[in-house]
Amino acid sequence: MRYVISGEWNRNQLLRLILFFFLVYMLLFWITNWILYFQKMSLDPNSVVTYFRGDPAAEFGQPPRPLGAIAEVSHFHLFAMGMLVMTLTHLLLFLPVSFRVKGSLTLITFLAALLNQGSNWLVRFVHPDFAWLKVLSFLTLQIALFGLLIALIAGVLRPRRNTYADHDRRPHSTVNGWNPS
Repeated sequence: MRYVISGEWNRNQLLRLILFFFLVYMLLFWITNWILYFQKMSLDPNSVVTYFRGDPAAEFGQPPRPLGAIAEVSHFHLFAMGMLVMTLTHLLLFLPVSFRVKGSLTLITFLAALLNQGSNWLVRFVHPDFAWLKVLSFLTLQIALFGLLIALIAGVLRPRRNTYADHDRRPHSTVNGWNPS
């Protein structure tokens, strides 16, 4: 991380190559998110309700998703998505983008990831109307992840100034626009 903070990553071709391939993997992960979602559901909230709450009228009667299955998926996704979003938004700190854009994209991405998992529970155990939340949070998360990936890939391919270190030029009372007092 020292290379990114100090600005040396602009000159360190190997680090930029590593970051680039990490982002390529994350782009492939993003693509498979779409595939996995559409293997089970569609953007129609009724398909979300059917997936989580079951459909007894189906040919062989589709049962509701059991508690254990939802817990197992959440267990892995909460950790993995938390790490992924933390990593991508952390890398965003080093791009020459305004604090407002960085903060907004970070907040939106974390909230969308949390709501995407939480809506599974809400649809299954609270009310089927939360299916709209599932669809909206999935789309928001995918758009936010794509935006992060494109911005980061552009930053790796065309490195510029290091905005993380730019706070040294600001008054000491603020860091990246945040006043700790």
